[in-house]
Amino acid sequence: MHAILAGKRVIELGTMLAAPFAAHVLAQLGAEVIKVEPPIGDPTRKMVRGGPGGTLIAYSRGKKSICIDLKTAEGQAVLAKLVAATDIVMHNLAPQSARRLNVTYEQCRRSNPELVYCHIQGYGPGPRADELASNPIIEAATGVMHDHRIDGRPSRLGPSYHDQFAGLYAVIGILAALDAQPGERLVEVGLYEAGLHVAARDLAGFQLKEQIGVEPTGDGGGEFAMPGYGAYETADGRWMYLIMLTDAHWSKFCHALALAEGKAAAFATIRGRKRERPQVEEIVRNAIRALTYDQAAARLQAVGFGFTEVKAGMDVLKEPQSQQPGKLARFAFGGFHFAMPNLPLPCQLATSETELPPPLLGEHTIEIMRAIGFTDSECAAFTASGAVVVAEGGPKWAPPRERHVS
Repeated sequence: MHAILAGKRVIELGTMLAAPFAAHVLAQLGAEVIKVEPPIGDPTRKMVRGGPGGTLIAYSRGKKSICIDLKTAEGQAVLAKLVAATDIVMHNLAPQSARRLNVTYEQCRRSNPELVYCHIQGYGPGPRADELASNPIIEAATGVMHDHRIDGRPSRLGPSYHDQFAGLYAVIGILAALDAQPGERLVEVGLYEAGLHVAARDLAGFQLKEQIGVEPTGDGGGEFAMPGYGAYETADGRWMYLIMLTDAHWSKFCHALALAEGKAAAFATIRGRKRERPQVEEIVRNAIRALTYDQAAARLQAVGFGFTEVKAGMDVLKEPQSQQPGKLARFAFGGFHFAMPNLPLPCQLATSETELPPPLLGEHTIEIMRAIGFTDSECAAFTASGAVVVAEGGPKWAPPRERHVS
């Protein structure tokens, strides 16, 4: 099928996660993505023992890299020509950095008035618009971290989901802006505002409880307050995650695990289960702990009850469900082999199961400069001056330290 962004060129001035993730989605929809990096490269190139980490491997695969020193006049000349020959510019630079490097909306439009321009920043318009923010800052500011505590201390969730939410909002904005009139193609996404939108359900719940006089429970809100909803250990030491949202779920669970009729009837309603939460939790915990994972899974599956095993990261892609055709892209990088999940839109996906690896820093510098009109002598001169950089060797990781057992 025809890729919806085939023929579109994207410039990504991205660091870490939000903009590179958004550009990755655009690439999976068929766009040509050119990653513009400074001479030191994207920080994710040095995240794991001096070599690339998971962010670069997962979300820069299939892109091209041009390495430009935007602090030089020659580097600015290369960027201006590149912007003039592109369709979409996106970045997540701090506002001050964008101004200093001449990559604001106004500056880029001078080179290309028809450009779609997307800026993912910490905060949208408001008193904090120029402040820096990151994924855990947004978790803290939007209520997510308040109820997620480790030993009583508010803590980040782990994965940088808010960066990725912001990246997806950016993609939505870009796709909409492509159909807008020139001059109306500015897309701005605040990480904070993205976090607010994602948290809307819980924020609505807090407002409702406040107005009807219900004391907030501090249990995270939503379905996580439901007894029997969560992870429970089986007899063979595996963990099973149960979905216990409704009275019908409770009925199916009791039937599948042959719980006594009295127990099932006593807690037949959500209200009753919440009122006696410790007792319900003990019933569910003991019922699951009495069976091996396979035994419990067979019984729950037979009645159509929702559950899954809590998988370790190393085991996730070994599952038959994840191995189905088109779901993973495979490539070699730095002497290692990787299988990376594709965009979960199989009808729109533009890539195959074999994909190009992440680019080396500056791997496509000369190729791109020639394509936008620079001569070989200009390329050589800019390279000699350090205004642009070309790739030198592949990624290298330091070997792991030897473990000494005393």
